Formats: sequence, structure tokens, C-alpha cells
Amino acid sequence: MTETNLRRADVAALVDHTLLKPEATREDAAAALAEAAELGTYAVCLSPSMLPVNSGAQKTCVVVGFPSGKHHSLVKAAEARLAVDSGADEVDMVIDVGAAVAGRYDEIFADVITVREGAADAVLKVIVESAVLLETIGAEGLAQVCRRAVDAGADFVKTSTGFHPAGGASVEAVRVMREAVGTRAGVKASGGIRTAEFAAELIAAGANRLGLSGTAAVLAGFDE
Repeated sequence: MTETNLRRADVAALVDHTLLKPEATREDAAAALAEAAELGTYAVCLSPSMLPVNSGAQKTCVVVGFPSGKHHSLVKAAEARLAVDSGADEVDMVIDVGAAVAGRYDEIFADVITVREGAADAVLKVIVESAVLLETIGAEGLAQVCRRAVDAGADFVKTSTGFHPAGGASVEAVRVMREAVGTRAGVKASGGIRTAEFAAELIAAGANRLGLSGTAAVLAGFDE
């Protein structure tokens, strides 16, 4: 078990139990919903084509502009609105990572604010592909992207889709993101989180939401 004050139920309450594989079926989604209920996670994160679903006590989260972020902002906004109208409580959007790498931060702001309008009152999380940004524009660039996203109405900034070859969440990225947004927004760590030890490190660094696909295995590493 992980040497931490975190308890299994407390960590589960921070988890978006995630099923985003392209080959996932509706039967897979139903199984993910059942597993999330059994584990007591905060939310279930699905592709928008899976809606509507009955998520019970868990929130329903969907991704938009996923996984490339290269969709037109109006398409992302329409996808967000359709998802909310179909029962989504939370929307995780992907930014145009290329715009961020090029330092076009005003485009990030415009992208997010457009999707913010489409998402209405739903919680909006903004996926920035932190591993790419740390490699290309460094910590200050990542911080700037996060600040602009929050300025545009993001409720959370999120490390990654989990589909980019540059990698997923890292302790460094979460620290930079938390320092950038302070108490103005949440930080969701997602991508490559497979152990309780890593999950605990990310929470200690400032993450207050975790995107996990192997949720049961991670939670098993925490004490009851």
C-alpha cells in the first residue's frame, strides 16, 4: 500500500473513470459506468457519441475536439452544446496545440471562450498536452497557456489526452499548472497514471482531479 494519508475513497472521489478507446462499444461504456459506480469515482469520462447514458451518482464527462484539438472552434462549441443537451455535466476540450507551440496565446483564449459558451453551465476542462508544451515552449509557455485558458472561462486545466506520443501527466507539469492557475481553477492530471504512487505524487503536486482508465488498479494501492 502507498505510504500516504490519502485514503482509497478520498482518491476515488477525485477520479474521472475514463473510457476513450476508439474501438469502445456501448457495452464497454455500460461496463465502465458499472465499474465507476462500484469504485465510487467522481465521474465517468466518455466519448460524446456514447451519450445519453445513465451515470447514476457519478457525473458524466465527455471530450470534445478529441484527440487532436485541430477542429474549428465552432465545431468544438457545437460538440460541447450537443453533449450538454444530451446529459453531460462536464466537458474536456482539446486546444489547438500548434497554436500554443507557436505562441499564439490569443488564439487559445478565443478557442476556449467559444467552447465555454457552447458548454453553457457545464464544468469546462481544457486539455493542453503539457508534455508537448514543456518540450517546445517550456514551463513559462505552459503556464501562459493555462492562464489564458482560465481567463477564457476554464474551470480546470488538464495535462493531456493520453493519446499524444510526447506523453501524459508529469509531476513537473502539474506543479507548473497549479502555480499558474493558483486557486482560480482546478488541475486535472491525465495520461499514463497507472500506480497509486504516481497518483499520490500528482495530487501532492497540485492535481485535484485524476483521469484514469485503470482506476481499480490505482485505487487498490491506497489503504481503505
